[in-house]
Amino acid sequence: MTQNGAFPQGVDSAVTARAAESIELAALLHRCGQADQLAFAELYDRTSARVFGLILRVLHDPGYAEETTQEVYLQIWRTAMSFDPAKGSAVTWLMTLAHRRAVDRVRAEQAHTQREVAYGIRVLGNEFDEVTEEVERRLEQQSVLDGLSTLTETQREAISLAYYGGRTYAEVAQYLGVGLPTVKSRIRDGLTRLKKSLGVT
Repeated sequence: MTQNGAFPQGVDSAVTARAAESIELAALLHRCGQADQLAFAELYDRTSARVFGLILRVLHDPGYAEETTQEVYLQIWRTAMSFDPAKGSAVTWLMTLAHRRAVDRVRAEQAHTQREVAYGIRVLGNEFDEVTEEVERRLEQQSVLDGLSTLTETQREAISLAYYGGRTYAEVAQYLGVGLPTVKSRIRDGLTRLKKSLGVT
């Protein structure tokens, strides 16, 4: 500022140009609020580089910044009628929208990453549990098979028909052609021996 209170010529010109731009952009926003597509196109051409630059500084990713810039202008098109020049300049309003949208994008990406990590842990945990259960089941099966090998042929046959074949004692007796008491005795004695081989008390 000079001694007489005036701005130097260059600064004065810049202030005047900024004030003129603010008025022009406010007018464009007003027209956008009335669904004027030409005004929206002009507003985009005159401000998108600044909006993109601000968003890029927040996101540090050109791809995300481009997407978020498009989202900002879609929001501008939808809410331009809410712009109030009495509360601030058009550029301030635009940049505020851009910054909020960029911050929301950062938070959304962080939340997405956290969900992915949580999901990965959950899935891997389930898979680990399933594998563990399968290993344990197969080991148990092997133990049972090993135990069955210690039974007599008649005991093993009766138990296999009853427990693996799904037959009733009466059906086993009929299949083997022996009496029901004999089948019950074979199965009882076989199970007793099997329990001992498995270490079941």
